[in-house]
Amino acid sequence: MNKSNSIVAGEPKPTSQRQSMTEILARPVAGIVVLLGFYVILLAAFAMLSPFFLSVSNLANIGTNVAFIGLMAAAGTPLIIGGGLDLSVAAVAGLAGVIVALMHSNGINIWFGCLTALVIGAGVGILNGVIVTKLRLNPLIVTLGTMSIFSGLSMVMTGGLSKPLFVPAFNWLGSGRIFSVPFPVIVMLIVFAVLWLVLAKTPFGRFVYATGGNPEASSLLGVPVERTQMILYVISGISGAAAGIILAAMLGAAAPNAASQHLLTIIAAIILGGTSLFGGRGSVWGTLIAVLILGTLNNGLTLMNVSSFWQDVTRGVVLLLAVGLDQLRVRLQG
Repeated sequence: MNKSNSIVAGEPKPTSQRQSMTEILARPVAGIVVLLGFYVILLAAFAMLSPFFLSVSNLANIGTNVAFIGLMAAAGTPLIIGGGLDLSVAAVAGLAGVIVALMHSNGINIWFGCLTALVIGAGVGILNGVIVTKLRLNPLIVTLGTMSIFSGLSMVMTGGLSKPLFVPAFNWLGSGRIFSVPFPVIVMLIVFAVLWLVLAKTPFGRFVYATGGNPEASSLLGVPVERTQMILYVISGISGAAAGIILAAMLGAAAPNAASQHLLTIIAAIILGGTSLFGGRGSVWGTLIAVLILGTLNNGLTLMNVSSFWQDVTRGVVLLLAVGLDQLRVRLQG
């Protein structure tokens, strides 16, 4: 063996180093750790920039303000993992609040109105699921169409005006606390925990990942692809209705387009949290951290008196970065 060969043999192979780094970065846990690190840095930065940021009341406000967004993002995560997409979820939230307000104004029990809104949300999910799975239409186009339909219905039903909803027991859903923790935050965390258990510990969760990863092969192996996607759309519809009820309770009114402005935030949180737009990969905990990041970013910028227009710009930049990170993950995972 000559000198040059011994040197080459004794050096670590750059290819193997790149492969090991790729394997580390491609792991879902690595993405969650990176998000947590970024969130800690964000908290520290805003804490230094504003003396009011780390107050208990402000942190509670952040949790309350992102709770209804988190509900929709939580249900949207397994849907995108399963190869679907629901752009109508925010429109369903607006419609749910309108239904509760109109039924209450006509003398119908408000809790029956809430139940009706949840049933309608499930019905919207069934409609989306049937069109996507049975007619084989693109979910982006389908849910964009149903988003327009139900947003329009909300405007028609209210004349474009907000409807007051001042019922103390109902408003508690949006402003009440249990052991000093805002009730909407508790609901959001329970939903995330339940969805994590379903995805990680049940056969249905394995069906979701298989459906999004390779629907054709999964169908040949006996995975009920269409039924799985149908259930996911129903869950998304119900989550939209539940979010709309909580939002109406928080505001003390039902505004037709109150949730529509947050659709971009919902999608950005899901993708930023590590869920692939191509399906088959994702984590609800990553989505939760991303929801907190985006909510904290909005809150911190508001405390710093940053214009709402620039906040919109920031959300757009975050969405582009999220899509870029998703593409990087796809390349790293082959």
